[in-house]
Amino acid sequence: MPSNKNLQGGKAFGLLKEQQRHKLEEINKEYMEDQKYRDEEDLPDKLESLKNKYAEFDLNDQDEIELMGLKRMMEKLGVPKTHLELKKMIVEVTGGSSNTINYRDFVKMMLGKRSAVLKLVLVFEDKANGASCKPDGPPPKRDIASLP
Repeated sequence: MPSNKNLQGGKAFGLLKEQQRHKLEEINKEYMEDQKYRDEEDLPDKLESLKNKYAEFDLNDQDEIELMGLKRMMEKLGVPKTHLELKKMIVEVTGGSSNTINYRDFVKMMLGKRSAVLKLVLVFEDKANGASCKPDGPPPKRDIASLP
């Protein structure tokens, strides 16, 4: 079996994303145990959806969404923003403590009562798309009879 140092391209990226998802899952467990969020309806489903959305736009794989990741997110959602608007959004989410959005800030924003611009855009996008996410892994096997 090859060592991790020899992995190239897709395999290395897949391992990196799997590690990232594991870290985010650990943080989700903290939110599940937190008394503040116990009353939240469908909390496990919401946290899973947030984890997938966050992992999709974490471009640098440093567990933070930076300016360009946020720009890509807004463009993909059909709401392009200027760099100044993006910086304001980051300050709004982090409270000015950072130039990047970490997962904890992202979850607090999405589960919190405040109406941040980013939260409104993401909620609107979820409602418009029916909260559909890309399926993970390869497509299911098909046989000859199931083909058109």
